Amino acid sequence: MAKWTVAAIKEAYPYLYETHLHTSQGSLCGRAEGRQMADACKKAGYTGIFVTDHNWGGNTAADRSLPWETWVSEFAKGYLDAKAEGDRIGLDVFFGWEAGFQGTEFLIFGLSPEWLAAHPEIREAQVEEQYRLVKADGGMVIHAHPFREEAYIPEIRLFPAFVDGVEGMNATHTSPLSVSHKSTVYDGQARVYAKEHKLVMTAGSDVHSTAVFGGGTAFAGKLSDSRDFIRAIQGGEEYVLTDGVSWYSRDGELLCTAAQEGEQEE
Repeated sequence: MAKWTVAAIKEAYPYLYETHLHTSQGSLCGRAEGRQMADACKKAGYTGIFVTDHNWGGNTAADRSLPWETWVSEFAKGYLDAKAEGDRIGLDVFFGWEAGFQGTEFLIFGLSPEWLAAHPEIREAQVEEQYRLVKADGGMVIHAHPFREEAYIPEIRLFPAFVDGVEGMNATHTSPLSVSHKSTVYDGQARVYAKEHKLVMTAGSDVHSTAVFGGGTAFAGKLSDSRDFIRAIQGGEEYVLTDGVSWYSRDGELLCTAAQEGEQEE
């Protein structure tokens, strides 16, 4: 294979999507509203973003005591705010969420706020049942940062039979701009795990503020919606993973790094 450069990768895969993003309206740990996150990502060169706020099992900003449909409406405010701004400025904004199970977290793609409102049983579902419910309606489950070690994660738990894939790159771990969860090993462990179990990989930044990292998953063609994202990831389409500095193939093989080339990412 010819040696890749960052410039060549961006030319071949010009459509970059942030697949792991939080807003202050949906996540207590978020530091900016959806509109602000959309603006920052547009300026950073993203084609689109997935708003993946923390659900009831994680650091959610929506009051858990609310009736279910009201809770969903509150939870979705960050996404809807980002979507309205995205429509205005030309940024695709898709809905997802980050599901928490005592520190073990999963990114859910391909479903809608309306789906959540119609499925209150998802709130009580454990990992196995979550997978069944999500898959029954065409969604996708990705294990987020599976090897991260933090105080809020009591133990590393892996569920290869109940996920579709693994977050193979999380820019919070490796970006020079990140100030939390820093590690040089977590993502490598995730990619090895994905290969061992023949699981697809995604990449995202896990970004919580407008200081975006540049991580994400990039494609040769523009995605039409979140189901198109699932089709591309699971259907064998070529794409690349990045933390904003290093670039990997969909199979987790290093293609190049900006640092090695002496290039500065925009």
